[in-house]
Amino acid sequence: MTKEQIPTGWQGGFPSENQKQMLYPTTDLTSLPMLGNMDNINLLQRQWGVKWPMFSWNTLNGEKDPKRCYVQFAPYISRIGYTNEGRIYSIICPQQGMWIKDEICINVEVTVTGQRGWVNEDTKEIAADMMVEGRIWLTPGEHQGKLLKLIWPLLKYSSRKYPITKDNAIRVLTHLPGNPKEPIFQLGKGLSPRFKNPDFAIPDGAYSTGHINVEIGEVVLTNDHKLDKINQYFLDLFNLGTGNMLQKGNVLSWNLFFDSPELVSIPEWQNHADYWRTSIGAHHGSPGGEGTSLRYFDGTYFDTKKFAIKEVVKDILDHVVKNPILNKIIKLVVEYYPNNFLKKSN
Repeated sequence: MTKEQIPTGWQGGFPSENQKQMLYPTTDLTSLPMLGNMDNINLLQRQWGVKWPMFSWNTLNGEKDPKRCYVQFAPYISRIGYTNEGRIYSIICPQQGMWIKDEICINVEVTVTGQRGWVNEDTKEIAADMMVEGRIWLTPGEHQGKLLKLIWPLLKYSSRKYPITKDNAIRVLTHLPGNPKEPIFQLGKGLSPRFKNPDFAIPDGAYSTGHINVEIGEVVLTNDHKLDKINQYFLDLFNLGTGNMLQKGNVLSWNLFFDSPELVSIPEWQNHADYWRTSIGAHHGSPGGEGTSLRYFDGTYFDTKKFAIKEVVKDILDHVVKNPILNKIIKLVVEYYPNNFLKKSN
């Protein structure tokens, strides 16, 4: 990316000489207040768009072989907005529609609830603190499979606020990995050092890169016990279909591959945020097209049905086989020799 291709107007200077603690390697941003994500968009002047938001997590967290997966979420939804001096005032995170065997479509969004930080166009560095929630909800009924379409009116016209709209989404809290009492975590420069990346998870041509690691916490409960049980069911279903993306205790990571700086149009930013605040459906698209399918490090694709069956069997074993050694042996057979296990069971 040449200097001439970047819009003029960049000044830099934030953080100032008196704020060196905010720079690398310390990146201590605690002197800045955590701001609402849309409270200061009138101050935005420049932006880094996220062309490739590449997510990764362990599908079998805590196991000897955690089977890490990788997936690109829908491009160009996420972006970093900042001033000519470099202070960040808004971070829009991505969304993605997840299909479970083309029968049930559940949307997931990483919703920013607070942020602070800076970017530097001269060094192509970024440092920010964030607070986010995971939110999941069912795609509108016309985009669902046949079975869910049949019962959709029961969900839609119920007095209960089922998670069939983004306003009624299931909310999952997050925190700094290893510290449930700290909801603030960092967006740092470069790729995440927590894991290795296969070639297909490192796109070519990015202007700069950043990364985020956040641990999944508790589900936010409603005042309706029965609704909480239904929401937990849908969350469990979502985790079966995505390899435990939002499983409590799992660490969700994503590498951000940024486009070069662009100028911000305040009305366009507001419209972009408003539009994705009330969407997304996996069959009606995103600005840059849909994301990719889940894959393991070796490139093989995540098999929703196979994974779900094995997880259900393991859950049953926890209730039936009380001997811990026998329980573990059978689970290993289920995990690594599922076909043999099923044949012998039959």
